Parts: sequence; C-alpha cells; structure tokens
Amino acid sequence: MIAAFLATWLFALSSVAAKRSVLLLGSSTANLVRIVLAALLLGIYAHTFGAGLHGVALGWFIASGLIGFGICDTAIFLALRLIGAQLTALMVQCLAAPIAAVIEWLWLGTRLGAAEVVAGLTILVGVAIALYPGKSKTPAMNPGTKGLVLGLIAAAGQAIGAVLSRHGQLLSKAPGQSIDGMSVAYQRILAGVVFTFVWWYWQQRQAPKRLEPRPWRQAWPWTIANAFSGPSLGVACYQWAFQLQPTGVVMSITALTPLAVIPLAWWLDGERPTARSLTGGLVAVAGAIWLAASR
Repeated sequence: MIAAFLATWLFALSSVAAKRSVLLLGSSTANLVRIVLAALLLGIYAHTFGAGLHGVALGWFIASGLIGFGICDTAIFLALRLIGAQLTALMVQCLAAPIAAVIEWLWLGTRLGAAEVVAGLTILVGVAIALYPGKSKTPAMNPGTKGLVLGLIAAAGQAIGAVLSRHGQLLSKAPGQSIDGMSVAYQRILAGVVFTFVWWYWQQRQAPKRLEPRPWRQAWPWTIANAFSGPSLGVACYQWAFQLQPTGVVMSITALTPLAVIPLAWWLDGERPTARSLTGGLVAVAGAIWLAASR
C-alpha cells in the first residue's frame, strides 16, 4: 500500500513540476530534457542490474513507449500550458482507464462487465462536469478546444501504451523470459526519447529565434524533479506496488493522482480549483477506482 501511495504522490509532483518547467523552458524543451534525464537514470540501472535491451517482448515495449512516452507525454506537455496541471492530470489519469478497457475488449477480447461499463460512464460524466466551461479566476482552469483535444490525445496515448505494455508483459511471463519493471520502463522510454527529440527539433526549426536566454537556473530544479518523480521513481514505486498488491488495489490508489495534484498545484502555482472542477474530479476519480476494483 505504501508503494502505491508513494507512486500517486510522485506522479502528482511530476505533473506540477512539469507545468513549472514548461512555463520556463517551453513545452518541447522541457519535455526533451526531462525524458533524457529519466532515460539516463533508467539506463544505468537496466544495463547494470536489469535486463538491458534483452527480452522477447522488446518490440512491444518499444511500440508502447513510442505511444505512451512519445505521443502521450508530448500532448501532456502541450496541454499543461493551456488547461493546467489539475485538469490535465484528471483527463489523462481518468480517461485512460475506460479507453484502455475498450481497447482490450476490441483487441484482446477482454470482456466488459456491467460494472465496468457503468464505471466508465461515471468517469466520463465526472470529467465532463470538471471541464464544463465556466468563469474562473485562473485562466488555465477555463479549458479551450485545443487543450481538450490535447488532453484526449494524451489519455488515448497512455491507454494504448498501457495495453501494448501489458501484452508485452504477458509475453515475458514465458519460462526464462521474465523482466523487471525498471528494465521495462527503460525499453519503453527509449522510443519516447527519439520521438521527443524529433518533435523538439521540428519545433526549433519552426519557431523564431529567441533573443533572450532561457532561465535554466530557475528551470533545472523543476526539470530534475519532474524527471525523477514521474518516469523514474514514480514508475519504480508503481512496479513495486504491483509486486506487493493486486492490480485492482494499486490502480484504485493511483487513480487518486488527480486529487493529489490539487493541493500541490494550488500551493505552488496558485491553480485554485472551482467547486465544479472539484465535484467533477471527485466523480471521475470515484469512477476510476470503481473501474479498477471491478477488474
């Protein structure tokens, strides 16, 4: 249980730190630096104590990372500036669950029960309430169409990446093919690094040259916090939790991440939540916990 709660708060800290680094460095640069740092940390472990680039499911993990770390995280970093850390975390963490359930049903034949369908609808209702246009003193809490689309892309990317990763994990359960969670994270993040670098390079070519230097001294603490708390230590605690507790229990706890983001974003960024966003967040998180428990 401790591992799952640690993962929840680490993912929440990663969301808030990511927004801070985005405001200082821009979306593409902040994302690139963060994912390179995380890949270095995971690589040191994987090639020293883990499986490195070995394993029967390497191709599946690379495909999973391309979508989950590459497309998903790029969309998250773009959405953070537009809709803030709270709503971005809510959309990604809660919408990814029902999207993944539908994908597993269509691809892997995993049957959806009545409880799972109702839980998925509950999530959609909660997210709709939280995102419903209204007046707010914080501009980021008034989502626009672009921010919502990016949030949906990020949620779909996380869901598809998770399903591909799960398929790879099933293949790795064959005798002599087991692989530890940190090595899986390393294999997944490599494709994300390539995608993120290509996106960053394309953005640099499109954007006009900056006249003022980037505030690296202010950005480094947030970038390092983001890299270590999310794809590194957060993933490590997440995998650790799966070794100690059933999947439903772990996912029920980590579904609380959007709620954990609220006090951190309020304290660090002044993202004061509205009553509507809190209500919608509670409904969506309840649906996510219900969905995780029913599976």
